[in-house]
Amino acid sequence: MNHADHVALIRDGVRGAGSEWADLGSGEGAFTLALADLLGPGATIHSVDRSHGALRRQQHIMSERFPAAGVRYLEADFTRPLDIPPLDGIVMANSLHFVRAKEKALPHIAGLLRPGARLVLVEYDDDHGNSWVPHPISFRTWEKLSARSGLVGTRLLHRLPSRFLGHIYSALSFAGTPGGP
Repeated sequence: MNHADHVALIRDGVRGAGSEWADLGSGEGAFTLALADLLGPGATIHSVDRSHGALRRQQHIMSERFPAAGVRYLEADFTRPLDIPPLDGIVMANSLHFVRAKEKALPHIAGLLRPGARLVLVEYDDDHGNSWVPHPISFRTWEKLSARSGLVGTRLLHRLPSRFLGHIYSALSFAGTPGGP
């Protein structure tokens, strides 16, 4: 996959959704770059990853490709409390499949969102992993899990073939509020 693929996977979930976003489990920043491209200058992106080295590489690439992007790099485990403000949106791209205890982590993650804000998930469409993708989550399973975690309005955005586990998809969910998303 390339930058255009990353942008295409999250575009419909990001556009028009405010300017305070986080990329949880951002790694070297493929989807942080996509967020910067979609949100433009003036937005704030909280790029969260446990790897200091990955965040440093990401910062270098970001400064070359999107020097006006407002990115805050945070070395942290996104399954634990984070020092970030309420968010308009979260992107979790190929990061949730590293979390075994999804039921425990997701309410905390959903709690980072403002009411009605968006969570864009990019994952492999399978429930059986391997050593590189230990705990993937199919879209069908995500629909059920997101609802149990306080997210509403979950829908499929895109589905692309992948050399790993057949397909990759993106999905959009909203932080639940009384009366709807």
